[in-house]
Amino acid sequence: MLRLTRLRLARFRNHHALDLRFAARAVVFTGPNGAGKTNLLEAISLLAPGRGLRGARVAELAEGGSGPWAVSGRFEDALGPFEIGTGTAEEGGAERRAFFLDGARVRSQGEIAERVAAVWITPQMDRLFQEGAGARRRFLDRLVLALEPHHAREVAAYEAAMAHRNRLLAGGRGRDPSWLAALEDAMARHGVAAAASRRALVARLNAAMAGGVAGAFPAARLDLRCPAAALLEAMPALAAEETLRAEWASGRTRDAAAGATLAGPHRADLLFTHAEKSVPAALCSTGEQKALLVSTVLAHAALIGRARGFAPLLLLDELPAHLDAARRAALFAALAALPGQSFLTGTEAAPFQPLAGEAEFFALEPGGIGPSPLG
Repeated sequence: MLRLTRLRLARFRNHHALDLRFAARAVVFTGPNGAGKTNLLEAISLLAPGRGLRGARVAELAEGGSGPWAVSGRFEDALGPFEIGTGTAEEGGAERRAFFLDGARVRSQGEIAERVAAVWITPQMDRLFQEGAGARRRFLDRLVLALEPHHAREVAAYEAAMAHRNRLLAGGRGRDPSWLAALEDAMARHGVAAAASRRALVARLNAAMAGGVAGAFPAARLDLRCPAAALLEAMPALAAEETLRAEWASGRTRDAAAGATLAGPHRADLLFTHAEKSVPAALCSTGEQKALLVSTVLAHAALIGRARGFAPLLLLDELPAHLDAARRAALFAALAALPGQSFLTGTEAAPFQPLAGEAEFFALEPGGIGPSPLG
């Protein structure tokens, strides 16, 4: 089991200095709004690749909104203890962020992804079913990254090549076919690889949820709407790459006029359906939407646990308070069955009463962390 055993913060958000140690599989932070509970989950999320559960800019993470900050975590897994640190880099300005593994600077977040994975559910994700495709695509990519650490490189390389192509077309330099062809070739290679990973995970999640891995939560049926993924259903990857290259080459005039690439894996969308009712998630109640999201994340955690030997850290912000008693009990039972560690927050301790004796409890106040009524 991947387990976070120590968390240290320095000038991070509203925590000037903090050193916490954990020994349990479930950790609960309770306290009033504004005490810094979500900030602790965000700090943990930043020990995994990506921009964390808020997607904040590096400078915004510092105490007071400026200056250096640091987060470090000591972990244990099947190979033994290791430490990951992140924070503002010494070079490159306020928006540069550095990662360290056992004290040594790492070049790529992919090295971190090999050791740590984290997924989360936050109140802001309630909008996932009503927002545009971008939010759902980023949610899917975070899930894929936990299974395939190289996925972030494929997505980043695709987006970088696409941005360069868009600049060339917008600048009127699209008459150089060899230059554009090289960029479109890179887009095709990396885009098809990213689409293949997304498609594979969606299929595995659907199989897991159909098999009842989410327990008492209603299963979601996921549908990946992506032109590249659709091509992969009909032809080999190399043929799909060639089809995309041809489409982009023929669409240069159109894309130049639009100022953007109008087709490709960056337009992918992830659709959710309540499997039992065959109702799109966008038409379900708020409670049902929350339950579908929970079932997806639980299925993903179980899937990663089987595939990689450890489940991702689960960060659940204010989730139990938004579930009825039956589903809250189902959540706690599902967390106990997972081979992973969970961190939960809530304004009140009462909803977490069933975890007494099993979880560690920390009570936060605006001035710091004190004893918990369930500790």
